[in-house]
Amino acid sequence: MVFPILADVAIPLTDFKRDPMAVVRKGHGETVIVLNRNEPAFYVVLPARYQAMLELIEDLRLVELVYARQGGPTVAVDIEDLIVRKIDKKPL
Repeated sequence: MVFPILADVAIPLTDFKRDPMAVVRKGHGETVIVLNRNEPAFYVVLPARYQAMLELIEDLRLVELVYARQGGPTVAVDIEDLIVRKIDKKPL
């Protein structure tokens, strides 16, 4: 089978088992793919990149929600009222 390799750095699973942190260093902050018998087993992703991925997914969900609600009922709001309420900490 053919698999897409979605990382610039690939390493065998045996090397990963031997020294996981060396794999992280070898990636120089980029995502690393770990191969098992020349097939993708998993990706090593640094925490900052993982957080960015989760935030992007959440943004995409919000975009879907906006599109789903497009053309629906709307409510007229005066931005000044919202600013004053936030400053006064009054509930909407």
